[in-house]
Amino acid sequence: MSRDRVTIAISGAEPAVLHAIVERARRRGFSRFQLPEGHRIAPAAGEELVVRRADRLYAAPALERGIPVVSISTPRDLEEAARHAPDHGVLALEWTGDRVIPLENAIAARGRSFAVWVYARTPAEVPGALGALEHGADRVFVEVRSPEEVDRLESVVEGPLPGQLTWTRAPIRSVRPAGIGDRVLVDTTSLLRPEEGLLVGSAAAFLFHVASEAIGSAFSRPRPFRVNAGAAHSYVLMADGETRYLSELEPGDAVLAAEPDGPVRSVRVGRIKIERRPTVVVTADDDGMSRTVFLQEAETVRLTTTEGRIPTTELRSGPPALGVRLPAARHLGRPVEETIEER
Repeated sequence: MSRDRVTIAISGAEPAVLHAIVERARRRGFSRFQLPEGHRIAPAAGEELVVRRADRLYAAPALERGIPVVSISTPRDLEEAARHAPDHGVLALEWTGDRVIPLENAIAARGRSFAVWVYARTPAEVPGALGALEHGADRVFVEVRSPEEVDRLESVVEGPLPGQLTWTRAPIRSVRPAGIGDRVLVDTTSLLRPEEGLLVGSAAAFLFHVASEAIGSAFSRPRPFRVNAGAAHSYVLMADGETRYLSELEPGDAVLAAEPDGPVRSVRVGRIKIERRPTVVVTADDDGMSRTVFLQEAETVRLTTTEGRIPTTELRSGPPALGVRLPAARHLGRPVEETIEER
């Protein structure tokens, strides 16, 4: 549900408020704007500006082409709109009643013939519009009246995923019992592949790849939605590139599911379970720096190494663990420039 498919439709704003909305939105990663008629801003590189006049959308500043916006209140309205949608053009829709099923019908009807643009009445409607029938609308317009509404929109729309992760190999120096600790199970609303997992560690500078439970054990079934992620104090990498403590995760949070040297994606937390269990501390050598992760001692908890995904009950010194390097200094999960030493 990427922000590059969201257009912020600025409504009824004074010039100062309009510019405040635009600046806040730019900082939050939005680059598409619908301006009130008669207002102008200087577009930044890569930005798209449109103006709505009555029931038509025009590209700004030229305004030479208009896209009709069709109001939908009945199934017949939608059938007629889809029938008259131009090949390889745009069908722009605005709901007066039901919004989910009609959008699904429009997406099913479009095939490759036309793009579907839709108006969301509130930020809360945006995720449903972006995810309908898995693919969602090609563009979602949402009315925004204040900079604070940009923050509400940001909270429900995912931002860009972290860029290329810096994967590295850190030889395991030791695996030692670490007593009973509060470990955190992260159950996601997505099914994870065996090679996917979360990035977790005691120091933000190096996060270990802890694999999903998509493979069970001789005495337990697979739990492909789960990562037994580690001790409560550990950092975990979020989908927006920030870090958070495992103990702070809540249902609905977006965490980064990663495959070593492969793709990453955002998945949502469905449930957190914190229970007291026996733990081990894994210590690895990251270019002379000692890095640790505390994990439950169990056959279903697997750390990813160059020799495969190894259960913590079988881990030993020697094989390099796979993980990523990140900026070490953090303030509320965000990287900052400062001197820091973590042990």
